Amino acid sequence: MRPKFRRPLRLAALFLPLVLSAGDVGARPQVARGGRLRTDVELVNVWVNVQDGSGRPVTGLPSDAFSVFDEGTRQQIAVFEAETQQPLDLALMIDTSLSAAKEMEFEGAAAVRFIRKVLRPQDSLALYTFAEHVDRLTPFTSNETTLEAGVKRMRGGAGTSLYDAIYLASGELARQQPGRRRVIVLVTDAGETTSRATFEDARHAAVSAEALIYTIVVRAVKSDALRDLGGEHALATITDTTGGAMFLADELSQLDSLFEEIDRELRTQYLLAFYPQPPPPKKSIRHIEVRVASATAPGPMRIHNRRFYLTEGGAE
Repeated sequence: MRPKFRRPLRLAALFLPLVLSAGDVGARPQVARGGRLRTDVELVNVWVNVQDGSGRPVTGLPSDAFSVFDEGTRQQIAVFEAETQQPLDLALMIDTSLSAAKEMEFEGAAAVRFIRKVLRPQDSLALYTFAEHVDRLTPFTSNETTLEAGVKRMRGGAGTSLYDAIYLASGELARQQPGRRRVIVLVTDAGETTSRATFEDARHAAVSAEALIYTIVVRAVKSDALRDLGGEHALATITDTTGGAMFLADELSQLDSLFEEIDRELRTQYLLAFYPQPPPPKKSIRHIEVRVASATAPGPMRIHNRRFYLTEGGAE
């Protein structure tokens, strides 16, 4: 059984197809046998963050510093944007399971500051909370008044439906307009107790939606013996698959600085896009690798980008 939002949504549109098309920008016509035009080789977008050994963003790299590989085959980069200005559709999801009123007030205040900082007129954000249910508190909007009113409606609950939250937010993001970056920001303790969706449902939904996941794990319990290390590992795997990043917070007071880190990453991303050659098989899961080499940025660099894409079209 698939998860549902508790607050009213048109659920018929929620259910994500198992395989979505690879790119948002469109397909490149190709001449097939018999002179027929084919449009099944689609542009694949890859957003890339590059950091130096100290974790600072590496900016200003030229396109020839990057190499992109699809299943081990090097691809020609058809689109390159340094510090891309593509607009954002962002799902901000806050775990309110068993939160004390004081903690929720702090989380809400930090969320408001993040909304004010990250949103630009061309961006949109939807606010969600999740405990035993996933609640969408606002639609996707750039209206700060609407979003701040949503923050005031945050309520706590028992249970944690983490996988449902990722699954449902991914489905909503997949239906946003093409040509925009899709991002999920999760604030959670990484616990999972009440989801209908599985780990694979959640990961597949995020990859299908081409959503970057950024996670802040608040470790209220410091002892490894008492923490949900399995949940943290599962969330790290999903996050890494999408090309996002996971941050650890030992105190809620760290939320502001971590929100700033996420905002900085989103504003210093490179956009690389390619038409896969040879054309991939239909309904295939494809592995992407990005390498960076530049004399202007000596020393080790950390790269994160989405690792996979799914394709509906492909070779005949």
